[in-house]
Amino acid sequence: MGAADKWLLPLVSVSVVSLLLFLSALSGFSASSALFARLPPPSYVRRGAAAPPSFAYLLAGGRGDGRKLLRLLLAVYHPRNRYLLHLSADAPDSERAELAAAAARAAPAARAFGNVDVVGRPTAGTPMGSSGLAATLRAAAAMLRLDAEWDWFITLSAADYPLLTQDDLIHVFSSVPRHLNFIDHTSDIGWKESQRVQPVIVDAGIYLAGRNQFFQATEKRDTPDGFKFFTGSPWVILNRHFVEYCVFGWENLPRTLLMYFTNVMLPLEGYFHSVACNSDFHNFTVNNDLRPVPGAWCTGKRRWFSDPCSQWSNVNIVRPGPQAEKFRTYINQIMEESKSSNNSCKQ
Repeated sequence: MGAADKWLLPLVSVSVVSLLLFLSALSGFSASSALFARLPPPSYVRRGAAAPPSFAYLLAGGRGDGRKLLRLLLAVYHPRNRYLLHLSADAPDSERAELAAAAARAAPAARAFGNVDVVGRPTAGTPMGSSGLAATLRAAAAMLRLDAEWDWFITLSAADYPLLTQDDLIHVFSSVPRHLNFIDHTSDIGWKESQRVQPVIVDAGIYLAGRNQFFQATEKRDTPDGFKFFTGSPWVILNRHFVEYCVFGWENLPRTLLMYFTNVMLPLEGYFHSVACNSDFHNFTVNNDLRPVPGAWCTGKRRWFSDPCSQWSNVNIVRPGPQAEKFRTYINQIMEESKSSNNSCKQ
């Protein structure tokens, strides 16, 4: 078994779900006629260094998040990319099946290009412990096997919603060196040393199916001295080579840190950060997670662990971003068209 094979997990392809729904319809179940409408053939997707980049998205949620994940999928979908949808183990299988079916109905291109899958055997959704890290690494390994040419791995949750179109993202990243990671990180761990680093956590969801509890040991362990501990935002954009380094582990560092972070309270806030900054990848890591910038009324410090809008000042001032001028131009254009065409409320 290869190094990545142990991370693989049963997947439900949205394109396969289309066939399953078709067979269900023949058996007497109702199905949308739009589902079986003739689709245009998928166009050729150019890949490689001379082509626009592509992204591998992990979209993760828990019980009851199926509709949110579908909404997120539709917002970030592009035929060039790859998508893996993960509903944690506390969600019923019926919700996973409905998510796959809904994606097949709502995104005909996903069926045509075959680039959307739903995790069929998910990990637990324990709020603290290593379940989240396990799910991310398993998804990354699956992505490596499913698609040989994506450039960056992006993690999003059901609570996220993009502020950029995929066209904008792909266009901007076309000029970004593809060996870069985007990880918000710091080695100044402060109070978190005693509250996040030293406590020992056992995630029951890793060992017992259906469990989502975690247990904390009564004693703490010393802060490691074999590597420098980094922490930061759990949301990351990782280049393919770094993902391969973490999954295949051709050096001891990723495996050593994985053993340590298995018992850390919030490993997604430190594992990739510490691997990158303690390896040769430290020269290729940008200290930013590219999350949305708060408005001018927010005066709190921008930190991954706190909301900058928990403090505010003058709510009557605004600070327009770089998209404001494009939006202004578009609004002016449609207002002029409205004046000249007289097509509003046409009977």
